[in-house]
Amino acid sequence: MRRPARKDLRGQRVFVTGAASGIGRAVALRAAAEGAELFLTDINAAGLAKAAEAVRARGGKVRRADPADVSDYDAVMTLAADIHAEFGSMDVVMNVAGISTWGTVENLEHRHWRAMVEVNLMGPIHVIEAFVPQMIVAGRGGHLVNVSSAAALIGLPWHAAYSAAKFGLRGVSEVLRFDLRRHGIGVSLVCPGAVDTPLTNTVEIVGVDQTQPAFHDFQESFRKRASTPDEVAAAILTGIRRNRYLVHTSTRVRAAYGLQRVIPPLYSLAMRVLNDAAERVLKQSSAPADPSDPADPAAPTKAGSR
Repeated sequence: MRRPARKDLRGQRVFVTGAASGIGRAVALRAAAEGAELFLTDINAAGLAKAAEAVRARGGKVRRADPADVSDYDAVMTLAADIHAEFGSMDVVMNVAGISTWGTVENLEHRHWRAMVEVNLMGPIHVIEAFVPQMIVAGRGGHLVNVSSAAALIGLPWHAAYSAAKFGLRGVSEVLRFDLRRHGIGVSLVCPGAVDTPLTNTVEIVGVDQTQPAFHDFQESFRKRASTPDEVAAAILTGIRRNRYLVHTSTRVRAAYGLQRVIPPLYSLAMRVLNDAAERVLKQSSAPADPSDPADPAAPTKAGSR
């Protein structure tokens, strides 16, 4: 069964996670402008309420705006059951919510790896479990959007934990693009490069003193290359309309991914150069050693430390 053609989202029920800010908020505003009926969620209750208010102020329809933690399976299942009981199945489900922690492997702690997987991989899986089976039963087709990252395509420095989750989401999406085709449900995997969202200011970079000038220069360089959330939202909606699987928002990421597939040695060289540049930033802006950390040879050792 082919997914039905879609010119816009008029009259479509659209569920969006991470809707309080950044890409989630931007895509909610754009979907509402096309006539979608929105069902929004985010862990940030205050931000979610403001986003819903912004949509309604522009004449958009927000049917539900419910705070929830996507990493909490029971919370997602309860929210989905409530929505289905009142409104029926969704037409479009967008997994946008995510968090980010970067760091070299010697600096990352187990909690960083676990948080990346629980929010960025298990969160979308919970949403898929909660909403996609109902879309199949409804038999109207639809679309699933999973916002991943350039870190799901190429080996970016400091992104090991983040990539673990984003590569996983890419794998889930790759399978579902074929599994769901017979139900008329399209799948889009969105792989943005740099995006200037509030996450840019809150991302945790382990082992780096983010007050250092070297890091400030790195952050400003990131912002200059970054897409806006609205640009990414526009690309997502175009991907839905065209039933496009891989959605890029950066020519640099597209080029690097092309090199990886077509000229692997050149891709490897580019990644080594990028890694060397990141290493220089790391050395120039390393966080000072914690005197209580036994990794510091001058510090006293403690039993049971990480």
